[in-house]
Amino acid sequence: MTEFSEQYPRALTAADAIRALHPTKPTLGIILGSGLGNFAAHVENPTTISYADIPGWPLSTVAGHSGKLVLGTIADVQVAVMQGRVHAYEGYGMNEVVFPTRALALLGCTGLIVTNAAGGINRNYGQGGLVCITDHINLTGTNAALGPNEPKFAITPEAGQRFFDMSSAYSYRLRKIARVEAAAQEIPLPEGVYLAVLGPSYETPAEIRAFRTLGADLVGMSTVHEVIVARHMGLEVLGLSLVTNMAAGVMDQPINHEEVMEMGKRAEAQFTSLVKALIPQVAAAITTS
Repeated sequence: MTEFSEQYPRALTAADAIRALHPTKPTLGIILGSGLGNFAAHVENPTTISYADIPGWPLSTVAGHSGKLVLGTIADVQVAVMQGRVHAYEGYGMNEVVFPTRALALLGCTGLIVTNAAGGINRNYGQGGLVCITDHINLTGTNAALGPNEPKFAITPEAGQRFFDMSSAYSYRLRKIARVEAAAQEIPLPEGVYLAVLGPSYETPAEIRAFRTLGADLVGMSTVHEVIVARHMGLEVLGLSLVTNMAAGVMDQPINHEEVMEMGKRAEAQFTSLVKALIPQVAAAITTS
């Protein structure tokens, strides 16, 4: 495992390598979860970089995560779009899982739209629906901010603290923007709490019952550690989940990754319409604060 003390220079090297290929500084970083990678096709004047060509960038091994960074514009906003991420269940340490998020901040991003495919615990959700994340529960058994604190990662004067606030990890004002835009497009966008587990096995019905008791509406195997380090650095975060399946025990049927991918394709039009409209509004909010 890479020592935390090496993270800053490694992330800076990655950011410098990306900047050499695409000199324009992005405002927003966007992480696309399973089945949502096609959104990157909407980036205008794109510079596409394989993760394998970025020094230190971990390579995804999961179907639906194509492993490319796409830089360019959407609605005249400079964006850096990740087509896929890596997960701890692939064998990566937490330092590697959050390495791209740190590199995006050093590249110039001040905001992050993080997306994922999630299992629906809340019985009011339907498959293929979008949910705006209000908060999360970390049951992965670890924390990406472990190790010596490195304040050099901070992009704002208030960030980079050893003990940092997570009471508004998912920005209230960005969530409000998302709700208003979704209503304007007549896209249902309920809010919910995302619970993260380590994976790779799907959860048991008993676990889902326990998670519901804890107050979780969604369950997945990503996102929380990216958000933790994003907040440590001072990035403002909007989180969106696509409910690709109902969690174990909610419906009497098995869960499989192929279903996750198929549901991503079915929800692509709504997801694309909403996120494309949100990008200029989110960018305006974070650049005027």
